[in-house]
Amino acid sequence: MPAEFIAATTRELRSLKRAADRAISQLTDEQFFALLDPESNSIAVLVKHLAGNMRSRWSEFLTTDGEKPYRRRDDEFRIEPADTRAALLERWEQGWKILLGTLESLGPGDLERTVTIRSEPYSALGAVQRSLSHYSDHIGQIILLAKHFAGVKWQTLSIPRGKSEEHNIAFAAKQREKAGKD
Repeated sequence: MPAEFIAATTRELRSLKRAADRAISQLTDEQFFALLDPESNSIAVLVKHLAGNMRSRWSEFLTTDGEKPYRRRDDEFRIEPADTRAALLERWEQGWKILLGTLESLGPGDLERTVTIRSEPYSALGAVQRSLSHYSDHIGQIILLAKHFAGVKWQTLSIPRGKSEEHNIAFAAKQREKAGKD
């Protein structure tokens, strides 16, 4: 079961990343940095925050506190002149690489180990679930903002409106075909 949990979580995280990447790719630089209002986060800020969180939480996951001394969380919510789209997306890729590499390296017994985040103990399994929930929340925000900014140019990330029945029929046919080949 632990190996299945790690594999399923890795699949879900990869799916979230693909969705966020596809949403971000539909935006201009201006839209990437745009704010809905002064209290909201831009997609750029969300990318910067997630990248910082992933680096901190998943570097030396089993052996050090998830809130690393080098992390400056408050800075993740400010865009500095050096925070170009390219620089932020590079950090984003590095964060995902650390996260997925660490997750895939975990052995079955590792999920039962205790890890800390801001000195608070969690089972490793609980810390994984905590991160999955956190990342899902922010990626949902990224997608919502991207859809808003793209407007009529938005290319859906899932089944287009009004196409559910058509999709379900095609999917069922593929499953029957696949079952017939096995």
